[in-house]
Amino acid sequence: MTARRSRLLPPLTGFPDTAMRLIAALLLATLAAVPCGAADSPPDYVGSAACADCHRSETDAWAGSHHAAAWTAPESDRLLGDFDDARFEEHGVVTEFTRDGTGPRITVTEPDGRSNSWPVHSVVGIAPLQQYLLETAPGRQQSFDTVWDTENSRWYALYPDQALTPDDGLHWTGAYKTWNARCAECHATGYEKNYDPATRFYASTQAEIGVGCEACHGPGAAHLGWAAGRAVPSGLTASGLTVDLAQGGDTLIQQCAGCHSRREAYGNGNPLPGTAFDDAYRLALLRPGLYHPDGQIQDEVYVYGSFLQSKMYAKGVVCSDCHDAHAASLRADGNALCVQCHNPAGNPRFPSLPLADYDSPAHHFHPDGSPGAACKSCHMIERVYMGTDGRRDHSFRVPRPDLSQSLGTPNACTDCHADKTARWAAAELAARFPASRHRGSHWGQTLAAGRFDPVVQRRALLDLAREPQMPGIVRATALELLAPAADPDLAARAAGLLADPLPLIRANAVAVQRGAPDQDRVLRLLPLLEDPSRSVRIATARALLDAPIARLPGRSQTALQGAMGDWRRSLQTNADFPEVQLVLGGIALTLRNLSAAEAAFAEAVHLDPQLVPAWTMRARIAAAQGDREAVRDLLRAALNANPGDPALSEMLSSID
Repeated sequence: MTARRSRLLPPLTGFPDTAMRLIAALLLATLAAVPCGAADSPPDYVGSAACADCHRSETDAWAGSHHAAAWTAPESDRLLGDFDDARFEEHGVVTEFTRDGTGPRITVTEPDGRSNSWPVHSVVGIAPLQQYLLETAPGRQQSFDTVWDTENSRWYALYPDQALTPDDGLHWTGAYKTWNARCAECHATGYEKNYDPATRFYASTQAEIGVGCEACHGPGAAHLGWAAGRAVPSGLTASGLTVDLAQGGDTLIQQCAGCHSRREAYGNGNPLPGTAFDDAYRLALLRPGLYHPDGQIQDEVYVYGSFLQSKMYAKGVVCSDCHDAHAASLRADGNALCVQCHNPAGNPRFPSLPLADYDSPAHHFHPDGSPGAACKSCHMIERVYMGTDGRRDHSFRVPRPDLSQSLGTPNACTDCHADKTARWAAAELAARFPASRHRGSHWGQTLAAGRFDPVVQRRALLDLAREPQMPGIVRATALELLAPAADPDLAARAAGLLADPLPLIRANAVAVQRGAPDQDRVLRLLPLLEDPSRSVRIATARALLDAPIARLPGRSQTALQGAMGDWRRSLQTNADFPEVQLVLGGIALTLRNLSAAEAAFAEAVHLDPQLVPAWTMRARIAAAQGDREAVRDLLRAALNANPGDPALSEMLSSID
């Protein structure tokens, strides 16, 4: 959560006035454009209750699921926390959980004595923790970060190491904890954020709180009409839905991935079920702080980025092979889930599976029934997030303690045998599996070296990006590491990746072309303005922002305008994100619009006063305008919000 405070601004690159006027005009032309979404009106939402008459068993399974409990009203049967005059104190902040005539209430008293009290607006989750939303302003819900541990029946702080004041962007009242912006779209059905940057007001709506039937299957009005014998409108499935999940494959996986992934959303709320992932989101790659260099989970990344690394994904396994989508539970308990495929008889769907008895001490070398005998213990390491919520790595990897020795990455062996070393674990595996294929070089070694010095590792990173047998997310990560180190030769050698079958590769190959000579960059990227993937089009618009384009043929100019529109709308719908205001400020500087840049950076520090890069850019803009007193005032305000910050202190001392 703190990485956003060191986010780099877009480069301040100059280009000819004719190009600037063209690009600026295209960006400005999209200000009044319609939000992202389908051109045709989708069917209406009807609510999960309307599904029950025909789909009783599925509805009953769903009603008891974590999906149904993802967001609920604060009714007595849903409220699990102790609101009978309970009290919790952390870092001098006293929180009281009570009830009055209107229902449950939370009262917070800060260390300086300031006190505020709010009724509980709604309830999030059911196990292993439950969180509560407070409406701190009309239409704005904030995620309160003292939460209820449903397994141990206690209140606890989500972030016990953070002693935050209300003027900190990471405080529970700050921009990073606004439910409307950060969380609601994955806890609601038919959600639209509807944020107004001018008033900072949310007019958010949803068809249903909680993850209902239509969150996955699409709005159901036309489906009900089909069931009643009416004609199905064009553009829908034969049964009147926006997606046919029976297709399986990526259609099904990407429907789950929309919420079960670490990503940036392009739109105003829930994309219609059936929307391709790369048309709705930009996936977070294997970046430091999110993933270890070998791809193991580090921060909470919500499954999809891990699953894309796995051989199971490559072989055609889908989420519903292991998970019951309606009950949101596993299809079998313990090792029975894995041995439905990994057994001596195999599974005809996956003919390349080695046939062997894996649920045996001959394979796992642990007593039957012990934790070490569980498939998940060795092949799905667990990490705890939100204080008590254990999440498992879905890359389904073979333990590699030998990589732990060279890269410092974790491994399943020493997760359990904490008193042993990675060297010990590597020796044990070498003795027990002497002919194992799972040793030697690993792509994580290339990514680790590329993180340290992408310039030196350019050739190795490019080779990795061009290897079609590697997972797409690994190849895309190599390209992301390459982009800052690109030069004309590298851009030329990477140009073929602009035509890769995977949108994830094409989108990340675009930035490498910033190392090309201007004319080559433009000629290589213009075709991608018409790419079928929104992620690719937006990446191309970003890469052409400072391109020396004086004029374009009609079709290309239309395509450029469309791509700029995709990008601009994605920024507009996320104007409540401080990090997006940084991007908007960088764009304005590139277009030499100092007043717009100042406004964006000012909004960034309003949303997050600890965003030092935005303060420094405001001071630089004031200095460029010759207003030394404004520079002093800005830096003093910045230091008031960030006492002792060395960069701000140095800037102020140079002025004084």
